[in-house]
Amino acid sequence: MKLVVEVIDAHDLMPRDGEGSASPFVEVDFENQLSKTRTVPKNLNPIWNHKLIFHLDDIKNHRYKYIEVSVYHERRPIPGRNFLGRVRIPCSNIVKKGEEVYQRFQLEKKWFSSFVKGEIGLKIYISPESDPNLYPQKSSIHPTPKSSSPSNIPSIENPEHLDNSPTSLPAPEVSNLDTPKASNSSEELKTDNSAISAADQSSSFSVVEKPGNLTPSEQATESVQHIEEKSQFIFKHQVMQQPVISIRKRPGFPPTNQHQVDHPRAIHGHPGVQLPMQHQVDHPRAMHGHPGVQPQMQHQVDHPRAMQNHPKDEYELKDTNPQLGEQWPRGGGYVGRGWMNSDRYASTYDLVEQMFYLYVRVVKSKDLQPSVLTGSCDPYVEVKLGNYKGRTKHFEKKMNPEWNQVFSFSKDRIQSSVLEVYVKDKDMMGRDDNLGRVVFDLNEVPTRVPPDSPLAPQWYRLDDRRGEGKLRGEIMLAVWMGTQADEAFSDAWHADAAFVHGEGVMSVRSKVYVSPKLWYLRVNVIEAQDIIPNDQSRLPEVFVKAQVGNQVLKTDICPARTANPMWNEDLVFVAAEPFEEQLVLSIEDRVHPMKDEVLGRISFPLNTFEKRLDHRPVHSRWFNLEKFGFGSLEVDRRKELKFSSRVHLRVCLEGGYHVLDESTMYISDQRPTARQLWKPPVGILEVGILGAEGLLPMKMKDSRGSTDAYCVAKYGQKWVRTRTILDTFSPKWNEQYTWEVYDPCTVITLGVFDNCYLGVEKQGPGAARDSRIGKVRIRLSTLESHRIYTHSYPLLVLHPSGVKKMGELQLAVRFTSLSLANMIHTYGHPLLPKMHYLHPFTVNQVDNLRYQAMSIVAIRLARAEPPLRKEVVEYMLDVDSHMWSMRRSKANFFRIMSLLSGIISVNRWFGDVCNWKNPVTSVLVHILFLILIWYPELILPTLFLYMFLIGLWNYRFRPRHPPHMDTKLSWAESVHPDELDEEFDTFPTSRPQDIARMRYDRLRSVAGRIQTVVGDIATQGERLQGVLSWRDPRATSLFIMFSLFAAVMLYVTPFRVVALVAGLYMLRHPRFRSKMPSVPSNFFKRLPARTDSML
Repeated sequence: MKLVVEVIDAHDLMPRDGEGSASPFVEVDFENQLSKTRTVPKNLNPIWNHKLIFHLDDIKNHRYKYIEVSVYHERRPIPGRNFLGRVRIPCSNIVKKGEEVYQRFQLEKKWFSSFVKGEIGLKIYISPESDPNLYPQKSSIHPTPKSSSPSNIPSIENPEHLDNSPTSLPAPEVSNLDTPKASNSSEELKTDNSAISAADQSSSFSVVEKPGNLTPSEQATESVQHIEEKSQFIFKHQVMQQPVISIRKRPGFPPTNQHQVDHPRAIHGHPGVQLPMQHQVDHPRAMHGHPGVQPQMQHQVDHPRAMQNHPKDEYELKDTNPQLGEQWPRGGGYVGRGWMNSDRYASTYDLVEQMFYLYVRVVKSKDLQPSVLTGSCDPYVEVKLGNYKGRTKHFEKKMNPEWNQVFSFSKDRIQSSVLEVYVKDKDMMGRDDNLGRVVFDLNEVPTRVPPDSPLAPQWYRLDDRRGEGKLRGEIMLAVWMGTQADEAFSDAWHADAAFVHGEGVMSVRSKVYVSPKLWYLRVNVIEAQDIIPNDQSRLPEVFVKAQVGNQVLKTDICPARTANPMWNEDLVFVAAEPFEEQLVLSIEDRVHPMKDEVLGRISFPLNTFEKRLDHRPVHSRWFNLEKFGFGSLEVDRRKELKFSSRVHLRVCLEGGYHVLDESTMYISDQRPTARQLWKPPVGILEVGILGAEGLLPMKMKDSRGSTDAYCVAKYGQKWVRTRTILDTFSPKWNEQYTWEVYDPCTVITLGVFDNCYLGVEKQGPGAARDSRIGKVRIRLSTLESHRIYTHSYPLLVLHPSGVKKMGELQLAVRFTSLSLANMIHTYGHPLLPKMHYLHPFTVNQVDNLRYQAMSIVAIRLARAEPPLRKEVVEYMLDVDSHMWSMRRSKANFFRIMSLLSGIISVNRWFGDVCNWKNPVTSVLVHILFLILIWYPELILPTLFLYMFLIGLWNYRFRPRHPPHMDTKLSWAESVHPDELDEEFDTFPTSRPQDIARMRYDRLRSVAGRIQTVVGDIATQGERLQGVLSWRDPRATSLFIMFSLFAAVMLYVTPFRVVALVAGLYMLRHPRFRSKMPSVPSNFFKRLPARTDSML
């Protein structure tokens, strides 16, 4: 792979030559590879259009590396260069060829005292080595003008310099390379055409010494051939020093990783980034049994694990102490019916408990015994361990079948010490014939724990079923003991899901999903020309309707009834990659309030539109409309020119926004759509989904309650789904997943569901839906770095009958900070990308676009295999969070009151001080007040010191665990049943008319109280405006005279005296106070408001 940095141009650079200009060139550094562009003389807005190509090693991890692009001014005639600015671009923002876009970067300082300004325009992408347009041809090298490169630097494009190079330049210090085509006496430079500039080779390479008997043209040709034959690249220690005259070798050091991890799976796909492991459990092991309320299920099934009612601890978070990471019991040797600990094995999962499995990989078979009747066989393999049997699919008339299927048997369910593998011939009429078997003693089975390499399968000769001797045929097998960290775990056939068939086989496996890449499509409808209505006797009332998939938006009707209407309106849609829909635009005439006629239409593929990364305007275009309706396809009209009407549009795909597909309160990702704008990650989130306890039965199976539970976690664009544990109320998943964190102020959501798609061949529209068991949210900013949180979270669900605990979810969570400086820097940045603030959407647009984005994500994930169902995605994304709820309204009201309670408490305390309820406190407040009056410069330091001390005091009472669902805060424990029924009602309502009328009257009463409060606030504001509005001439006259007197007195009186008198007056003793209202209060309450003008 090759990394291509295309240097386009720069703007408004800092002048450096003393004449108000500069001669800039660009130098790019990537992984000790240096390359530079040509020099543009005397230009502060240079244009290079220059490609710099670097070698990109696929094996190395470049996600946490940077591309450093520096701009310099070349000094003349004295060799040297001056720094004009630089840009450091993270490699995580690199895109593939075809996805690159032109992007401007603000030049940054290299040192604190640097003077830098301007921007540089770049395109950065990855291109395969096989790209024929990547490298220049030999015949494309031509001499360049002297102004395009430093005059004192010889170039392979200027052969006249080659004869004098040994004398005009100091001998370069290079490493000697032995190649088949190099003479022993010559010193050659290891170079790579990956560092050759596609537009100009003169500034990227130094002179290569050649024998003196070659002509200049031959030397130039030999140099180019030498460059292309040696597939090496110029490193930083091989590049010319400024002013780029000689080559000096400097020792290069491999990049080191600052963070280390003890297990390779800590960061998926990033083997170079490693983090320290820490295990901190602050609390003793919690009790396994949890108090629960006797369940009331829809199927009238009594929970067998129901316990006594202890409502105090029912909804609390509990500490657990699972055996994680280094606490795992090691080994895997099986002896008799027990497991023995032997040597210690390394493992990749350190946040989950170890689970052992017996894996059997059936690869293929050969030389099987054919049937006597048919002369062939229909083979399949049956794996038998105790009472568990697994079988592969059968092949018809195939003597050398290949299956490549893995079977797994849980260690807890093994009931035998012998594993039997049978090869059978399927008989459609009678009993299947046995072609042979292979028997394994579990005592001899090896143990494998990743990162060990996979166990190589071996050929085994088939034995007779009775053990009488060898039969014809062999089978290739691999049998080993492993854990859930094994690569074969996710795709294996599990013995505990033996009865699942049909499409349900795929739905029980663990999978990782990725949300589609979402874009905002902005369609700016400017104007149209030559709109001809069908009825030419009237002027049209024209509007534009745009449609993308099932999203339909319309502009307003043009107020001027004309054939050349203007709108200049923005229509915003949500589109997902790969773009499958088209933008269909039509111009319609409002003939009647109930009838619209289409006057013309046009459709566009979405991938033809420009992708915009910032607020720069996009070029607008005129598009001819196609005639629509009867007669548009008539034979005599087909040869006519296109329809004369046309529309003026400005369309672009917005890459600078983050497409919201979840509630902003629980947002898990804030990155913009365009990968080029992503910042490097600030941390790593690792979640171990251990299991669940005390789940309630969700459905009936064989006349008893049953639950087939699986867990879904969503953070950012990555969704994970654990495997389904069948028919148990205490499933154990023990699966670990990792996410990159780009902002700590985000939330990870985990939900537990009951799988209702087991054993169902086809899903109809009326099929059962996966049932919700509960949901947990964890805000990453509440987690301490490098600490493992092991807790059992209650799964709380609000039902029409009230809040109900459906069980507990056991998790192990660890957040690892990669860089403290980047973490602190993140807290000063906006929550969303800058385009949300430069060109914000309206509230209605945000809601509509979020709903459309959620619908697209649900549709795309439902098309995966196995599908992530729509009901699961909607529950995880809180699709109904915007619906009205009396319960949530009360909860939000009391949240506001709890915030105001602090202000009310301070006001009450100040009133006690003024009334001398505690004389000691009042005296101390008087002393503090006098100190601040005489030393006003201590006011702000005292305030911040007070907040610092409060923060230190509250550190003792800091939360010891992440917050969880609070039933009291949610107002879920004391909610009225009718309010719950209203919350679960559909929209529009499906309740009887009398209930809807009663709820409407209740809403009117609540709204009446809110109306009164809002009216009182408006009254006070209007009274404040009435002071100077002369609505009451006497009051305004009194106030302006008082203002004149106060201005004169405050001018001649020092401010300290005024503050002292005012403070002592407010703090005066109750003996000097009156119970009657004060004069300013009486004056303010007499001011007029506009309530008397309301109907």
